[in-house]
Amino acid sequence: MEEIMSNYREAAELIRNAKSAVAFTGAGISAESGIPTFRGKKGLWSKYDPKILDIDFFLSNPEESWRTIKEIFYDYMGENAQPNRAHYFVAELEKRGVLQGVITQNIDNLHQEAGSSNVVEFHGTANRLICISCHEAYEFTTVSLSKLPPLCPKCSGLLKPEFVFFKEPIPEKAYQDAIALTQNTDLYLIVGTTGEIMPASQVPYLAKKAKVIEINIEPSTYTHTITDIFLQDKATLAVEKLESLLLF
Repeated sequence: MEEIMSNYREAAELIRNAKSAVAFTGAGISAESGIPTFRGKKGLWSKYDPKILDIDFFLSNPEESWRTIKEIFYDYMGENAQPNRAHYFVAELEKRGVLQGVITQNIDNLHQEAGSSNVVEFHGTANRLICISCHEAYEFTTVSLSKLPPLCPKCSGLLKPEFVFFKEPIPEKAYQDAIALTQNTDLYLIVGTTGEIMPASQVPYLAKKAKVIEINIEPSTYTHTITDIFLQDKATLAVEKLESLLLF
């Protein structure tokens, strides 16, 4: 127990003295907001066929894909998911001038809802829909999903969620922004990611000048490679302990 608290005290000290910290987050930070992860025994792919997020399948079978997409990302997540303590902790670090940005693999918009302003959405967002014909973008709340697939109000083209499907490239700006943040940080805070999804998984290895704090319920690919302090806890429990040490 003393060793665990020692890790937390050391982590709190690093956060307190950081000048340009960056958070790198994955599905684990949103799991406590009720958003299931994609992989694992209870992950979404144990219930749904991953092909619905394959771009070729989507373009060939938009109605079938959209039925499942609507159920997962808009009926359930859109109505029920709220930021949790870990999201608010990250936002507070930015507010206090400690954190310069968040790189998230999540598409749920919860970092922004918690108050984070500089968020790099590495895999895009479910919060917007984009027309594959004219490329007009819409907030998803302004588009009716009562009839599927939804069509562009401007040109009647097919609308697609503005997140990365299988076989699609990472948005260039998000990729470059993630690299720039990572290379210029002095403290890298990894939260809730296994480090298995390419190419996002490679980004933290570019934080060569930074100390790395990792918060995960289980060891990841980073734990024994680049992590300096491993806090093995749920994200909300870990930040609660850090807040008490930082007097937040």
